[in-house]
Amino acid sequence: MDVHTGKLDATGMRFGIVVARFNENISQRLLEGAVDALVRHGAREEDLEVAWVPGSFEIPIAARELAERSAVDAVVCLGAVIRGETAHFDYVAGEAARGVAAVHPASGIPASFGVLTTDTVEQALERAGGKYGNKGADAALAAVEMVSLLRSLSKPRASSRREAS
Repeated sequence: MDVHTGKLDATGMRFGIVVARFNENISQRLLEGAVDALVRHGAREEDLEVAWVPGSFEIPIAARELAERSAVDAVVCLGAVIRGETAHFDYVAGEAARGVAAVHPASGIPASFGVLTTDTVEQALERAGGKYGNKGADAALAAVEMVSLLRSLSKPRASSRREAS
């Protein structure tokens, strides 16, 4: 049985990072967590390309553009959508998730989803470096693992030979 797993070694990998400016106090923390995680796992800062977009709704278009037109191995998508008193949250969060999920099939480049969807600012802060860790770092590490896994899957398998009886 062949078992493939990705490794958390970002050495030699290039990453695009798309960050939503809306709720910037949270997005900035997610970005810091992502950059820190990538660098701690072997990426060089000069191999990171950051694109700021107005809000989480705009993340997918920039992610797809980075995936298709930049020499990146993966795209990390970061933002925070906080529930308000209207249905706006549902539309933005849903479209951000759908759009990010569509990046890989369209480009062949993995895109990780580090967009927080919370009820309160406090919950978002707890996930942007608070007691629940930093989901920006988690999304960055997921991207590293996926690049490594996809590289492993694309290697030719050793052929097994059966001897004729």
